[in-house]
Amino acid sequence: MIFHFDHPHSGTIAEVSDVVGGKGASLWAMTSKLGLPTPPGFTIGVNTCAMLGKSQVTENFTATMDNAIARLEKKTGKQLGCPENPLLLAVRSGASVSMPGMMETILNVGATPLTLPALQDITGDYFFVQDSYRRFLEGFCKSTLNIDHPMFNAQTTGQAGLADHIKDLETVVSERIGGEQLCDARYLLNECIYAVIRSSSSATAQAYRKKTGLPESLGTAVTVQAMVFGNTGAGSGTGVVFSRDPNSGKKEICGDWISNAQGNDVVAGDSATSDISVFGATHPSAYEELKLHLEQLEIFYQDMVDVEFTVDQGKLWILQARAGKRTVRAASRIAVELANSERFELNKKDALATITQSLSAEKSSTKILAGERKPLTTGIGASAGIASGFAVFTSEDAIEAAEDGKEVVLIRQETSPADVHGMAVATGILTSLGGLMSHAAVVARDWNLPAVVGAAGMQFTADAVVIGTAKIQRGDIISIDGNTGEVFVGEMLSTADDDPYLERLKAWAEEKDTD
Repeated sequence: MIFHFDHPHSGTIAEVSDVVGGKGASLWAMTSKLGLPTPPGFTIGVNTCAMLGKSQVTENFTATMDNAIARLEKKTGKQLGCPENPLLLAVRSGASVSMPGMMETILNVGATPLTLPALQDITGDYFFVQDSYRRFLEGFCKSTLNIDHPMFNAQTTGQAGLADHIKDLETVVSERIGGEQLCDARYLLNECIYAVIRSSSSATAQAYRKKTGLPESLGTAVTVQAMVFGNTGAGSGTGVVFSRDPNSGKKEICGDWISNAQGNDVVAGDSATSDISVFGATHPSAYEELKLHLEQLEIFYQDMVDVEFTVDQGKLWILQARAGKRTVRAASRIAVELANSERFELNKKDALATITQSLSAEKSSTKILAGERKPLTTGIGASAGIASGFAVFTSEDAIEAAEDGKEVVLIRQETSPADVHGMAVATGILTSLGGLMSHAAVVARDWNLPAVVGAAGMQFTADAVVIGTAKIQRGDIISIDGNTGEVFVGEMLSTADDDPYLERLKAWAEEKDTD
């Protein structure tokens, strides 16, 4: 029903994922098996969430939830809704199979008008407290009340501007649930849990499952976890990192980092990110610790891993881990190198089982054959390959053009789960914002779509995008190189690159004994 992270599960990580979802299983493994620095919490199991999704709330569940919160309060020394020493929580989704960004996450649950004074006294940081409360209110509106108000995108300046923005948000929430409920942290937590469960049936989640062939019955677990804060100043921040390059498969750490920010800022794609090397330069001790944990997680998962982490005033916290999404080319290299390494238990047969798509692919990577043509701009090559197609600027246009038989390149400032329908029919993705771990990048790699993100100098108008001296309108042909990050006008020819790792795998497949 409800499982704390140190619950004595038995079985493989995949078997535990069936019970508590992938995120819950990773938190169990990091807490119970590896002893990593992970904030405490508990997971409401997949079957129980399915029950709650049908409004079958029982007295037994309510009592179990009370006990789970009490245990978490005892472990943290804080209390949910307490006006003197409040506990803030993150409420996160987690299907048994990773569905990146498709379901809801609400942060800073427990920040209410009654707890803000204590948070201010404890931290002495007015901006941190107000910023955390703003983030909760906006997340609650979007995820729980299904309100996407224009003010959420408004730029606030100074303490007075932030305070006015929060008052407006409080008014919006109070009009829907009442001022008394706005101050009831337990009520707000329950509503956030239900919102996460409902999001597993959202149109975006359904579109993702359809594209990836996942069953509609997949469902989700819900993880409730004590907050750690990356938005407490220059000594804090958040990042998402791969233990290997998800484009090439090379054994090197890569990912995104944002100083003085919370986790959603990295994956949302609308914030400027820094390369993970910046984190290494500014937080060398935490970076070395992160490298050690990545090695531990690779061995545990027997695979490349994707890890979300936060640094709270210099202390490193690992928030989740999973086998990382990768391109076909990266999959080939990783499979070969893991099978050949004494550090991993994969044999040739296991390696072959992980790269069926690679073996059947007509081409593992591509390169430009078009002479001296200069790129319009260069961004981050987020998902390898070349894509040429009809330029579109909305998911609706992408669907319409694809239904007319056109190959399309979807061009956005950033993508969100609401764009999944359009991404599903695109041949390539181009964004002006975001980094290697943004929504566009992660989904594109998962679906083996060429993608360029964070492309500089893109100015959007009502019906076009201006890049330097070029104006790209709907229907113009544009090409992107997900290997180099380059963007071109017109169609680019491409051909298959040689992939020695794929050739090695094909040779293994022909061997009679691949153990």
